[in-house]
Amino acid sequence: MSKRTRVFRVDPKAPQPEAIAVAGRTIRAGGLVAFPTETVYGLGANAFDDAAVAKIFAAKGRPANDPLIVHIARIDQLPQVAKGIPAQALELSRRFWPGPLTLVLEKAERIPANLTAGLDTVALRMPNHAVALALLRSANTPIAAPSANQFSRPSPTSARHVIDDLDGLVDVLLDGGLTPIGVESTILSLVDDPPRVLRPGGIPIEALREALPDLHYEPAYLADDVSPAPAPGNMLRHYSPRARVILFAGADDAEVYAAMRAEIAGHKRVGLLASDADAVEFADLEIPIERLGADADAAARRLFAALRSLDQQGMDCILARAPAKTGLGLALWDRLLRAAAGSLVEVPAGHTD
Repeated sequence: MSKRTRVFRVDPKAPQPEAIAVAGRTIRAGGLVAFPTETVYGLGANAFDDAAVAKIFAAKGRPANDPLIVHIARIDQLPQVAKGIPAQALELSRRFWPGPLTLVLEKAERIPANLTAGLDTVALRMPNHAVALALLRSANTPIAAPSANQFSRPSPTSARHVIDDLDGLVDVLLDGGLTPIGVESTILSLVDDPPRVLRPGGIPIEALREALPDLHYEPAYLADDVSPAPAPGNMLRHYSPRARVILFAGADDAEVYAAMRAEIAGHKRVGLLASDADAVEFADLEIPIERLGADADAAARRLFAALRSLDQQGMDCILARAPAKTGLGLALWDRLLRAAAGSLVEVPAGHTD
């Protein structure tokens, strides 16, 4: 494709009205707009326009069995996109919206079948980002938007990532800088009894259980050919760089470090994702190390950019240590395991001599 994406740099807290107006017109005309949210950049189209929704799948190379998330700007838009809305949905929306929580509800008739992979349910949320909300108001329609990247690649947390994957395939890109959370929304199904988390994300499960004590979560890692997936981001291989990723888990630091060093010795071009504390243990090695920061919040902001950076440096293999499955760490665990396509090394205590 010879055309280039029109890029508008906007203030993430007070976006310029002229740029937002162009983007809103593009959505109404059936075009594609990439825009920042608090989680990652989204690739948006009019959620009521099946032809525009089809453009999302074509641009991303996304399989038709992977449904999209619908974004709204106001709670009173819920009846436009969902029906049979339970009281739980209204309570959760008042408590967590705008924010990184996606609710799965019974879909309204206006939602096209290709948006939901033919399911009778729809995933929807209200983003907590001034640019996203301004775009939704300008377009005056709910917007369907998965992450703005090639399918199965690491999600985009900057406009540069969007251009790297989709330049010329998107009509307009609103560059609002880095996204503040860095991992996608938590997906919660309210059509299941009890309610079920389908994907951990930016709202920790612990916070959701304060509102839904019977909330259920069981990791789901689906093959690419499942038809259809119950929610976005459920494929086993997802968020993946081109390099092979191997994830190491274990409670004994020394044992995990030893196992990772043994793996490093077997590769010529190997890179490392590491917390600040873990990175110190590998400082003597002449390998690229992407530091993820001191805690899970920092790691979430850095994860996808770090995976892309190691890819750009030509790594054949990327090693990472699995975080604790608490708070935002559960979402990190999920993204890393999918990036590794399930390649997990469980390191038992007493592994080394």
